[in-house]
Amino acid sequence: MARMVRCGLIQAHCEWSPTKFTLAQIKEKMIAKHEKLIAAAAKRKVQILGLQELFYGPYFCAEQEQKWYGLTEPVPGGPTTTRMQKLAKKYGMAMIVPVYEVEMAGVYYNTAAVFDADGKYLGKYRKHHIPHCHPGFWEKFYFTPGNAGYPVFETRFGRVGVYICYDRHFPEGARILGLNGAEIVFNPSATVAGLSEYLWELEQPAHAAANGYFVAASNRVGTEKPWQIGEFYGKSYFCNPRGQIIAQASRNKDELLVADLNLDEIQQVREVWQFYRDRRPETYGEITRTQAAGSAAAAD
Repeated sequence: MARMVRCGLIQAHCEWSPTKFTLAQIKEKMIAKHEKLIAAAAKRKVQILGLQELFYGPYFCAEQEQKWYGLTEPVPGGPTTTRMQKLAKKYGMAMIVPVYEVEMAGVYYNTAAVFDADGKYLGKYRKHHIPHCHPGFWEKFYFTPGNAGYPVFETRFGRVGVYICYDRHFPEGARILGLNGAEIVFNPSATVAGLSEYLWELEQPAHAAANGYFVAASNRVGTEKPWQIGEFYGKSYFCNPRGQIIAQASRNKDELLVADLNLDEIQQVREVWQFYRDRRPETYGEITRTQAAGSAAAAD
């Protein structure tokens, strides 16, 4: 009997501007919006649900303002993760919940908490790769690079890994997630039309094919005021281990995307494409040696 799992992705627009609403008001409105979509996912019998990056607010990295530190909360035990944990238990649905985490005063992470279908907290992933490369994506102002590795979480329905937004440009972590046993890698994102949109349907299917697992990629939608960094174009999707997009959401509206994934495809694909058997890790040392040498030269 096939190992089928029904997965869902939520993409949503944050239409409340911080020029008109307080941070607390925006947070509550976005959580309330997501609660309705989570309930809709439960009605459609979704078993694993992924939310978008920093789901309870706008993409505030469009500016550099200390006030946004006010959205941080501990993981686990913060008000938002506790609220989502209760919903996971209520609906019998594993959930990937991206939030703005505080570890200690002044140390903040772009984090995703993972809950099993009984509400049990399984752990968290902290975004490793932090962009600060062009106007509107000032993430180093807000986030410390992740320090908790590339964990894989054993949910009731399958083994889940997490990569967050800019991480998707780096194949190394995507491979480690596969080596650690991930069957589905969720990538919650906040990405706008323009420079990297063509990569949206290129890089992650390539990760799926190279590593023989499913990818679940989510992206928010709409234009967020008062900033002018562009339109978040949605187009959330599920990709199979062959690198084929098998379900995709619209470009410009709030949406719950649902797809049935046959996890047996992972074995079928890996028996044909033996990338794990044929890899040569003993020859890859230059990847880190070159970086180390460059750092030493810079220090000299």
